[in-house]
Amino acid sequence: MRRRTKIRLNPKHGLLIGLIVCIFLIAISFRFGKYLYPVRNAVGSAITPMQKGINIIGTHISDGLDTLRSMKELTEENMRLKEQVNILSYENKLLLQNKYELDELRELYKLDQKYIDYPKVAARIIDKDTNNWYNIFTIDKGTRDGLAVDMNVIAGNGLVGIITECYYNHSKVRAIIDDKSAVWGMFLKTSDTCVVQGDLKLIEEGKIRVEFISKDAKIEDGYEVVTAHTSPKFLQGILIGHVSDIELDPGNMTKNAYLTPAVDFERLSEVLIITELKEPLITEPPVDESINE
Repeated sequence: MRRRTKIRLNPKHGLLIGLIVCIFLIAISFRFGKYLYPVRNAVGSAITPMQKGINIIGTHISDGLDTLRSMKELTEENMRLKEQVNILSYENKLLLQNKYELDELRELYKLDQKYIDYPKVAARIIDKDTNNWYNIFTIDKGTRDGLAVDMNVIAGNGLVGIITECYYNHSKVRAIIDDKSAVWGMFLKTSDTCVVQGDLKLIEEGKIRVEFISKDAKIEDGYEVVTAHTSPKFLQGILIGHVSDIELDPGNMTKNAYLTPAVDFERLSEVLIITELKEPLITEPPVDESINE
């Protein structure tokens, strides 16, 4: 048997032959266009539906790709917008925080002007007890800032409490609402004295107790109570709050009442410390040194 010889066509020759065939067909088409019309018509009738189908499929594919591209762009845009919203929310919180701090500083400035005769140091609260109230808390100032035990602490519209412990860079404060707190007070309009007693249960209702009011005291609801001159540790004239619900005690010896503090003890962050201590009462007469001369 003879082996069939394989015809190997050079790609260049194949391209040349194809080009010649195309030119030949174009020439025939121009030369014999009238005679080839039925052939073109028949071929067109067969190819046109295919072209329509191909166009429809291509259009669907193009629309699908456009949709996917749009979804991707929308997703990316959504991510960018979310990031911008997060940044704006954070900046808004910072602005609100700055506003609150500015409002507090304004209140402290007003309070400073109210008790302008007393030297003061501002401090920030850095820690407090675990309950909802600022009855015992820590401030970020201490002995290095000139503070000492028994210095009076004010905020809001009046008295907060007193320093009970003082260290190099921090101090502890007991507020007037604490159960262990008792402050000698005085009714500003009548000069009648009383004792303002802390009560953590009553403060839930926004009040603390006022005791040992003279039964003859001519006082009414709404009267201001300030620190009394008889107080051994609190400076005189600092607003404590306003009295209400005045009544005689069961023994008809004194009057009792409730007091609404001038300070919001549920929300405190900045305070002022009066750096002047109450001058202690001297119980012994001064020694005349000239006698020894």
